[in-house]
Amino acid sequence: MVAQKSVLQRARALREEIARHDRLYYVDAAPAISDAEYDKLFRELKELERLHPELVVPDSPTQRVGEPLAEGQGFEKARHDVPMLSIDSLFDETEVRDFEAGVVRFLGLESGDELDWTVEPKFDGASAALLYVDGLLVRALTRGDGEVGEDITRNVRTIRNLPLRLVTDRRKAPARLEVRGEVLIGRAAFERFNAERAAEGKPTLANPRNAAAGALRRNEPAEVARYPLQFFAWAAPKSEGAGFGTQTEIAQALGEWGFADSGLSRRVRGIAGCIAYRDEMLAKRGELSYEVDGVVAKLDRLDLRERLGQTARATRWQFAYKFPASEASSLLRAIEVQVGANGRLTPRAHVDPVEIGGVVVRHTTLHNAEHVQALGLHVGDRVFLYRAGDVIPQVMGVAEAAKGKSPSGWREQLPEELLADGGGGDGDVRPGVLWKWRESFAMPTHCPACGTEVVQEGKYYRCPNLHACKPQVVGRTIALTVAFEIDNLGERLIEQLIDHGHVASPADIFHLDRAKVLELERWGEKSVANLFAQIETRRRVPFERFLMSLSIPDVGPATARLLAQHFASLEALEQATADELQLVHGVGPELAASLRAWFDEPKDRALLARLFDGRVEIVYPDPTTASGPLAGKTLVFTGTLTGLSRAEAKRLAEGAGAKVGSAVSAKTDYLVAGADAGSKAKKAAALGTNVLDEAGFLALVRGA
Repeated sequence: MVAQKSVLQRARALREEIARHDRLYYVDAAPAISDAEYDKLFRELKELERLHPELVVPDSPTQRVGEPLAEGQGFEKARHDVPMLSIDSLFDETEVRDFEAGVVRFLGLESGDELDWTVEPKFDGASAALLYVDGLLVRALTRGDGEVGEDITRNVRTIRNLPLRLVTDRRKAPARLEVRGEVLIGRAAFERFNAERAAEGKPTLANPRNAAAGALRRNEPAEVARYPLQFFAWAAPKSEGAGFGTQTEIAQALGEWGFADSGLSRRVRGIAGCIAYRDEMLAKRGELSYEVDGVVAKLDRLDLRERLGQTARATRWQFAYKFPASEASSLLRAIEVQVGANGRLTPRAHVDPVEIGGVVVRHTTLHNAEHVQALGLHVGDRVFLYRAGDVIPQVMGVAEAAKGKSPSGWREQLPEELLADGGGGDGDVRPGVLWKWRESFAMPTHCPACGTEVVQEGKYYRCPNLHACKPQVVGRTIALTVAFEIDNLGERLIEQLIDHGHVASPADIFHLDRAKVLELERWGEKSVANLFAQIETRRRVPFERFLMSLSIPDVGPATARLLAQHFASLEALEQATADELQLVHGVGPELAASLRAWFDEPKDRALLARLFDGRVEIVYPDPTTASGPLAGKTLVFTGTLTGLSRAEAKRLAEGAGAKVGSAVSAKTDYLVAGADAGSKAKKAAALGTNVLDEAGFLALVRGA
């Protein structure tokens, strides 16, 4: 069936309108319509294409997500039109100035002071080469070996800030255009994505770079579309029918054709400008929205690049000025098992001091026994360490396995902190420390701090002696002082109070004897007076902070806030059944059971009684202050939303005054159902609960 002319025109207009709004939202960060209005346009186009399949074109917004690869089928390979050569990596100012001297000599210049360079961050992502023919994206390749790459077109098409067809309002599309750039995930988007994965029970991802690279090699584009991928172009090595004289002109053209700009690149004069830019980016490294491991500087004039050419492996007209190394190797001296505030046993690696990214690293977490076994670690191995930005260093693998007999003096070179007496004499190695040459890791059967037999919970191990194991008492007391904002007590002072028998439970902070504290070393009249004055003013605490202070397993700030919003009082929370607890958004069966077990445990109830005996008072939120079009209503979400992430939808609902639950019940006012809604939709129908689609939810939130 041939579509009527009016239908063709409407489909074309919808494609252009949706593409324009995609650019405004994903590229310019300046949306011009609401999500509901966008969804209405998208649904109309999708319905037209369903009724008239002949209208479907490759660059339609509905075609961003294609069919998955067949089971067992790998990515096809293709040759790059222009080889993707390497860039020389330089690590200090002397090397940079030597590079410039080579450029100046080759070009026969007296100096390089008048040379213009384009400088930009060296994003830590995955490179891709995109081919546009007559303005239409037809192919996307990985770098591969520089000559041949893998075809990842299906996956690249899902990147929302990437044009499927070049915008030609201001500049004609070349007959054949190759665009190169970086596929990456922003730091904030990565954290949100990991939080969503954790909420869905999926494993979290190690870092943005690995997540982006892994996404591009998935076989199902629909899954790739869930990753918050972005693309920033940094080169256009081929542009048939479009002539450029400088990199600056190329960058301007790419922007006009619809490519996103990070806003961080610029043109500078002379090599001094390149060095200053690198120093500026290094100073801002922790504040940047993306992982960056250096800067790239390239001559702005293309004719000078042509004259300089390239070697067999790298171009002569650009260089990468790297930041301090984020990777290093060091010797694994010992593995120590630490006990956390809730009793979890966590292995920690002790390594010879090594500088990574400007920070001296001596130890780092090994997460859990399963992780250590997967790495195949043995004491004495030389291990790879990785640190990106301000992230805690991680052991990435074994660089060189320990071999032969133990080196002379191995025991004597153990870090003093691992000795029972702290290094003050010839003390034994503390319990829970594996230090013998080539020793492999095994989780201890008894707690290294108190000797209680440990219990296994999935891939984790825990000491169940919650109320008498010193590290747990210390950790739980620290959690209480943080929640009550008692900042005059640090970890060392809390340990001192415990060691002298003045604190056996976190609640004992509100029962301290001033005279006994004055007898302790390092305590004077003024410090004791300040501590007791602060404790007196901190006895009143908001409900959510009170819940945080209890160290209930898996109840962090976010969950404590949700519980405090849902339950009118501590008594209501204490009396809630497991089913009633699951009505709180984010509380599943396991957490509900854990909460119920905590409130049923006599020792935990004794903690609550001890707190109230210490004149602690809970400040509850005023229910009359709730406002918004959904004030007093309870919502539950199910299925996949198209225009919003689940986290965004939840924030909108709460901002409108609603409570967000996890399970449908007779108390649920609305169920917001996206695609593939399951059992919750059936239960809502049985209960007569109002069911909304995404557009209806958005209209309700806005008070329509």
